[in-house]
Amino acid sequence: MGRRVLLIEDEPHIAEAIRFLLTRDGWTVASHGDGSDAMDVIRREVPDVLVLDVKLPGRSGYDILGELRADPTLAALPVLVLSARSRQEDRDMAAEIGASHFMTKPFGNAEIVAALRQMAQT
Repeated sequence: MGRRVLLIEDEPHIAEAIRFLLTRDGWTVASHGDGSDAMDVIRREVPDVLVLDVKLPGRSGYDILGELRADPTLAALPVLVLSARSRQEDRDMAAEIGASHFMTKPFGNAEIVAALRQMAQT
C-alpha cells in the first residue's frame, strides 16, 4: 500500500508496540523520540500520517502541532495526538490546535490501526 507513518514518541516500549502493529499492517514506520528537533524530522520524512505524543523531551507535542498547522506545506498532514491524559480539556486543546484525531494511552491495538487507516484515506 505504501503508507508511511512517522511516530514522535519518547517511550521506547510504546514506540515499539506501535511500530510492530503498523508494520504488520503494511505501513512503513519511522520514529523519533525528541520534541526539540521533531519539526526537522517531520520535514525530512514527509509522512502520510503523523503520530504525535503530547509529552516529549525538549518540546511539547502541542507546540509541534501548532507549528505544523502554521506551515502551509505541512498544514494538511493528518496528525493523531497521543496523550496519557484523558481529560476533556486535553482533547479540546488538541482539537483547537488542529489534531485530526486524539487517542489516550493505553490504547487498543485495533483502535490505533483503524484510526490511522482512516486518517490515511482522507
